[in-house]
Amino acid sequence: MGSNVRLGNATLGAIRGAATPAYNRSETIEGIVHLGVGAFHRAHQAVYVDDRLAAGEHGWAIAGVSLRSPDTHDALAPQDGLYTVASRSGAGEELRVIGALTSLLVAPEDPSAVLACLTDPRTRIVTLTVTEKAYLRGAGGDLDASHADIQWDLQNPDRPRSVFGFLAGALAGRRRAGTAPFTVLCCDNLPANGETVQKLLLQFAGLKGGDLARFIRDEVACPSTMVDRIVPATTDADRDRVSAALGVEDAWPVMTEPFMQWVVEENFSAGRPRWEECGVTMVSDVRPFEEMKLRLLNGAHSAIAYLGLLTGHETVSAAFADPRIRNFVDRLWGEAIPTLPKDAGLEPRAYTAALAERFANPALKHRTGQIAMDGSQKLPQRILSTARARLADGAPASHLMLVVAAWIACCRERGHGLPAGHFADPLDSTLTAIFARIKAPEALVAEVFAAAGFAGDEPLRALAAGHLKTIIDKGAGEAMAAAAREGA
Repeated sequence: MGSNVRLGNATLGAIRGAATPAYNRSETIEGIVHLGVGAFHRAHQAVYVDDRLAAGEHGWAIAGVSLRSPDTHDALAPQDGLYTVASRSGAGEELRVIGALTSLLVAPEDPSAVLACLTDPRTRIVTLTVTEKAYLRGAGGDLDASHADIQWDLQNPDRPRSVFGFLAGALAGRRRAGTAPFTVLCCDNLPANGETVQKLLLQFAGLKGGDLARFIRDEVACPSTMVDRIVPATTDADRDRVSAALGVEDAWPVMTEPFMQWVVEENFSAGRPRWEECGVTMVSDVRPFEEMKLRLLNGAHSAIAYLGLLTGHETVSAAFADPRIRNFVDRLWGEAIPTLPKDAGLEPRAYTAALAERFANPALKHRTGQIAMDGSQKLPQRILSTARARLADGAPASHLMLVVAAWIACCRERGHGLPAGHFADPLDSTLTAIFARIKAPEALVAEVFAAAGFAGDEPLRALAAGHLKTIIDKGAGEAMAAAAREGA
């Protein structure tokens, strides 16, 4: 480590290797409670809040709540909530100490303290990054009422465990006290995340009985958002490097890229910071922006991952530096952009230019194997919906369906050209059985499509089968070249 002295309020003045909070932290008031204090929140929403505190909006500091592990609390509480954001690119690394997180709680250790924080009249927004698993949804997407945490919360409302137990308990408490409800602002990567959280919260409130569900439906704002910033895991080498630059020890800095995006629906019940003044896009409807991200960012990410794996590239930047893949991604965007909503304020050409810079960033080491995970669940939204839109318009979808073929080829190659456990998919056992008994590309694609639930896609299936045959016979490079010739 760079020093035995710990980062904290007392050592801020001695730091020379990073930007530090441009405001007096003792003058701030916690107007936001964040549930799920992980690396993404600390590199994203907390940075935007830090900007507003620096601009003089001192009523929006953050009380952070960990719903499961005490790790973040144990690392940052001795640092007065301070930590470093390291923004990394090919040009180097910029360090910034963030001061927006002014207290930390661990829900399992003291649920009553979390409820007290949520019911405090000064709390006006509750933000969430709790990961998809914490929403406790059943197979159909509704709240799993039989889940042990839900059953516990219904029986023990003063000691909740789930996000819905805390939200519903706090909203009920505020209502009894005559305190206005807070806004629930989901920042997880769920489609229509505000609507999703509202639906699940209403279902939980319905299980509690009374008219709490009606109150939440009528009075509690749940705007949808779209978030984007790549935040790789922090390594011990990262800690050592950042601490050395600061001259004091930071137990848990976060690593990220220069790019960051936050699109938020304008629907708040108790006010909000002037986020639009620090780069947040405030909109009436977030769905067109979600669609652009899915089709341009996430779709291209899947393409880079699967084609990168098939051509021997370990990271996104290495794969994107391959002229074959770079050209393919441009053509993929050419197929996807015409399917985006018109007149929604989107700027897809500027967006893809920014994406190209992000993909080329060699500092992030974003692994292709990591992005390749769970393709059977991701490709319907990222690729197949776009391909269907193309066919409906009478337009080609060859590059889009090559991504699907590349996914099948990568799954098939595990244990052969790729390590057996290089990435995982929920359909792994089914796929393994299919690959063991079927070799012909057309039959193989038909079986995989059926297993993955890609029903009613006969023309798309034929495209994927043709691409898969080329990959198997001649390699992914020739498959990309063939797709380019077809689109010329």
